[in-house]
Amino acid sequence: MRGVVVNSSGTPISGAVVYLKNMKTLSIRTYIAPSNGRYRFSGLDPNVDYEIHAEHENLISQSHTISNFDSNPDIVIVLKVDRKRSSH
Repeated sequence: MRGVVVNSSGTPISGAVVYLKNMKTLSIRTYIAPSNGRYRFSGLDPNVDYEIHAEHENLISQSHTISNFDSNPDIVIVLKVDRKRSSH
């Protein structure tokens, strides 16, 4: 799974944190996007659903769910960080 983290105008964001949650074990892997905003996760279990989102400063992207029924071996997701993170 790979993609890029962008701001509301579509510009790649450096230093955004991408969170990938395994929906079976609830474990979370993170990736800090470099200056080009790109991220990549490899070695994922094909029999598990995942949820992915990105955060940068006080903004958050929409969460995306990747189903284990998606047979596409190359999943590309653009994460747009454009919503204020809700404070709990």
